[in-house]
Amino acid sequence: MEFAADDKAQIIDLAAKYVCPARIETFRSLGVTPVMGRREGHYFWDLDGHRLFDVHINGGTYNLGHRNPELIATLRAALDQYDIGNHHMVSGPRTRLAEMLARLTPGDLRYCVFTPSGNEAVEVALRTARKATGRRQIVSFRGGYHGHGGLALRASDTPLASYFLSDDPPGEFVHVPFNDLDAVEQALRPGTVAAVICETIPATSGFPMPAPGFLSGVKQLCEARGTLYIADEVQTGLGRTGRMWAIEHYGVQPDILVTAKGLSGGIYPIAAAVLSERVAGWLREEGWGYSSTGGGSELGCVVAAKVLEITERPGVLENVRAMSAILARGLADIRNRHPLLCEVRQNGLVMGLRFAHPQGGMLMMAAAYEVGLWAFFASFERSVLQFKPNLLIDQRACDEVLALLTDAIQRCERKYGVSP
Repeated sequence: MEFAADDKAQIIDLAAKYVCPARIETFRSLGVTPVMGRREGHYFWDLDGHRLFDVHINGGTYNLGHRNPELIATLRAALDQYDIGNHHMVSGPRTRLAEMLARLTPGDLRYCVFTPSGNEAVEVALRTARKATGRRQIVSFRGGYHGHGGLALRASDTPLASYFLSDDPPGEFVHVPFNDLDAVEQALRPGTVAAVICETIPATSGFPMPAPGFLSGVKQLCEARGTLYIADEVQTGLGRTGRMWAIEHYGVQPDILVTAKGLSGGIYPIAAAVLSERVAGWLREEGWGYSSTGGGSELGCVVAAKVLEITERPGVLENVRAMSAILARGLADIRNRHPLLCEVRQNGLVMGLRFAHPQGGMLMMAAAYEVGLWAFFASFERSVLQFKPNLLIDQRACDEVLALLTDAIQRCERKYGVSP
């Protein structure tokens, strides 16, 4: 189905009527209501023809760009042979993808449980931890986000669990400050915690960087207390930091790793919880302990295997590291010239730009849209703009995106009268 520029206003009105009224209201208040039309590589086009350089990439979903030609060709070829398959049966594409993930993940991670989304993969991880330890309590971090449903929502630092009357019984989920090792130690001391779940670099709170020794310290505390460590790499994994998984920078081998978003290539939804041998006992005891018709779709598995193949090619991660250095220098220069940008949080192509205004991320989102840059504010820390180019960015594109950001900051300063 194709839509024309004239359809945009009607689509927005119908979305407000039938899909997401509160979200449309927020976008309208910011003057930012794009409707995605054409998309390609670094860019997508609003239905009105406005081209946008995408540095939100839907949380890392478009790690390899919009409509990556190799992924499109892979899916088209797969459609000649596959459909979603049968989730009860052994599957060639599913087994091949699991083998690749076991090889590429750190430590002794081995078994893959495939789901349609990161939220469900987190659910599998938390249930696995409870079964493996015989404990119920989960520790997560303030400002953390792990999904919008069930156990994942309760592990997230959001009032939505309470809003939907899904926060009982009390005490099963404990939220402690990020980068506070003493708080983690205190939470684990009773010996009742099944797992600590941690986004390696928390996305929704604006990518605050782990303090030196923090994540490895959490892992050591977990080992001392018989608690499992779950690495949520939904947004930070698959090469975004210049290594396959961000957790590899911090000397931690998790008991469970969750991956999603970029695993899909932005083409076919798929996610996975990758489990170590010692926690995966339920897979050997209960063959239907987790079952999902769409989890591990054979079409999705074929696409995800191509995503991994591209990401581990010689030169791809090296490019991430090289372009990260170029962007770091450019952002430092912008910060020196524009004190409205007061902090750059960066590990590779995972970046959070903090502005010297409590709503700076939201204001910058609107200004960036006007100049042709699509970025998104951090929902839990609205002074921060998430800034995440895709892995295949080159020097020319770095120069372009830095110029667009500069224009947006200048526009924000003029339009909103924003100053530090």
